[in-house]
Amino acid sequence: TADTTLAYKKLTGNGLKNNGLLFTGYPVIGNQGKIQTSGSCLYSSSLRIDVSCSWDPRYNGLFFYETTAIFPLPRFRDFILDVKKLRDMKPERLCGIDIYNGILIRFIKGSKAYLGQGEDSVVIDFNYYRADDVLTPRLNQDVMEEMEQMAFSKYGAKPHWGKNRKVGFFGVKQKYGPNFDKFLEVKNKLDPKMMFSSEWSDEILFGREGLKYDGCALEG
Repeated sequence: TADTTLAYKKLTGNGLKNNGLLFTGYPVIGNQGKIQTSGSCLYSSSLRIDVSCSWDPRYNGLFFYETTAIFPLPRFRDFILDVKKLRDMKPERLCGIDIYNGILIRFIKGSKAYLGQGEDSVVIDFNYYRADDVLTPRLNQDVMEEMEQMAFSKYGAKPHWGKNRKVGFFGVKQKYGPNFDKFLEVKNKLDPKMMFSSEWSDEILFGREGLKYDGCALEG
């Protein structure tokens, strides 16, 4: 069940270790480069599959897609209340999220970076499964779409730059205000030949029309 899975993750610290062997509790202190992605699981023995993390590529473990929205603190409470209303209408429609880690919440400090968050914010992650077949919709696609639309449209959440479908970036220039143009100015100055650009970034940053392909509507 979701409760059992969550309890186990809390008990084990999601794979973090205090002394290289065991998780004894927070805080976990160490080199950020060794704990920021997957904790000590990154360095687990190749001979001990039984103690590897669920996302270990050596076996068919946890595999999911992710939508991430970033809210200013004052707007987050009302978003959660709306999600609870959605849940109360048909609780079983959120089972797909429960299977893949549930709804993850973290907090970040404000930043002066042009594409950073200008104020203290709340970040929320929805993990979900997507079939390899591009024409197969997500489990409970309507509920997932509703939550995404509430986050990015109703509450004006900003998208995580590496985790969302294209639909999460609608109106992103307006959400960042003058800093968006400042970023583009610096980008064009440092990368005039567009070596670090892609079809995706050209579409998101410059509003160029993206490619049409099978399943592109489901991908947002």
